[in-house]
Amino acid sequence: MKKCDREIMEILEAYDATGSAHSAAQLAGVDPKTVRRYAAARDAGRPVSGPSRRPRMIDGYLPKIEEWVERSQGKVRADIIHERLVGMGFTGTERTTRRAVAEAKAAWRAGNRRTYRPWITEPGLWLQFDWGEGPRVPGPDAVPRHTLLFCAWLAWSRFRVVIPVWDQSLPTLIACLDATLRRIGGVPTYVLTDNARTVSIDHVAGVAVRHPQIVAAGRHYGTQVHTCVPFDPESKGGTESTVRLAKADVVPTEANLRPAYGSFAELEEACEEFCAKVNGRVHRESARIPAEALLEERRRLHVLPAAPHTLALGETRTVNTDQTVRYGSVRYSTPPGLVGAEVWARVAGTELVLVADLDALPRRPGWAGERRGLVEVARHRLSTPGTPRIDLAHYPDHPQDPHGAPRPPRPRARSAAERDFLDLGPGAHDWLIAASAAGTTRIRAKMAAALELAALVGTPAVEAALAAAAQAGRFGEEDLTAIVAHQATAAATGDLVMADETHSAQPGTATWAGFTTSKETTR
Repeated sequence: MKKCDREIMEILEAYDATGSAHSAAQLAGVDPKTVRRYAAARDAGRPVSGPSRRPRMIDGYLPKIEEWVERSQGKVRADIIHERLVGMGFTGTERTTRRAVAEAKAAWRAGNRRTYRPWITEPGLWLQFDWGEGPRVPGPDAVPRHTLLFCAWLAWSRFRVVIPVWDQSLPTLIACLDATLRRIGGVPTYVLTDNARTVSIDHVAGVAVRHPQIVAAGRHYGTQVHTCVPFDPESKGGTESTVRLAKADVVPTEANLRPAYGSFAELEEACEEFCAKVNGRVHRESARIPAEALLEERRRLHVLPAAPHTLALGETRTVNTDQTVRYGSVRYSTPPGLVGAEVWARVAGTELVLVADLDALPRRPGWAGERRGLVEVARHRLSTPGTPRIDLAHYPDHPQDPHGAPRPPRPRARSAAERDFLDLGPGAHDWLIAASAAGTTRIRAKMAAALELAALVGTPAVEAALAAAAQAGRFGEEDLTAIVAHQATAAATGDLVMADETHSAQPGTATWAGFTTSKETTR
């Protein structure tokens, strides 16, 4: 029976007092062998209260096993070690070897286990961000596409920001960073992220070489961009946790029972709801609500520049002579007055946003009004090659109306005679357009005759007669005089009809179509 600690101490005290195992055994009431065993364990430095371990066949090979485990950094396989031990003369089973290797690995890990210092920061110092894989969402062509989640974490307040995007290019990264800084209301001293190609372009002797554009962006916002140790996600555990929580809540899985997204807008709404939820509840570590802690931390943040970094606006494009820019092999229209100017194009969800610097234009367009600096000039839904996005409002002077038909010409006087005729009123404009379309001859002479007639009977009568002539298609030499006389004596203008097949004594196509042959009549 195993002795308790008090009984073992009494046995050892009796042995120390008598110096004899037999005498100590008589005093303690145990067998002399028991006294010798506890005394031998104490003298050897082994725990006297623990179970005694019998020698094993593999004990002589333990130093070699420990050497192999140390050399392989705890990765060596037990079956490989067993084969080598057999070659060295070991006759035990593989089970014995596996047990010994497991003990050696456990001892090695205990001595080489990495420890982490808790992330303790002051307000306004650190912002971390990382990327996570988002769900598949229908793209502009209705085909499901992969998305990404930009996840940012303000270290002191634990405030989180999650923004869905289509890609993780450098313009998208800076646009997300700009949106994050504007959401938190300031700029921290440092920004920490991983070693993506958009941040680090190379590593020399283990030192990350920053991307010049990300350095310029950091200089614009007044912050320094740092990268964590390569292949060490634990060094930025705040964003790693944000990515994990966002994916668990936003990405549809069997665990969260979230249905698939029908559009990118639904994904954006889900991300906003997630941020509102995690920022509105008490954080387990800080015991504070992140949204409320942000109000305190915001006082320690740097002032945010009014204008975003130009790279956050997207990629630069030059407006072509047809007032379009090309993005992703698709043409998108711009307002008038931007031909030859550079604009920025960036993707925002399912839309393409075009931004122009109005102060850089050689001539301000009329639609600009009082707006200055960087201004959003157009916004289109993303399209696919072969399907351009053209806003007809961008072409107010185009000779084609929005429905596809040609626009009617607008008369503009280029001589005194033309100006006098057009001054008769809208009827004169209608008459000129209709007469020109009908191929009327001697138009200038008939315009002069109309002016002479107006001097005799008055401008209102002639203007009304010109409108009636345009409506009825009457452009003969005496038609205008006849219409004036007719209006003065009898019928209203509404009674006039245009000469066509229906109102003619001469049979036309429709009339002949109604005629039948004698055979068809007798049939």
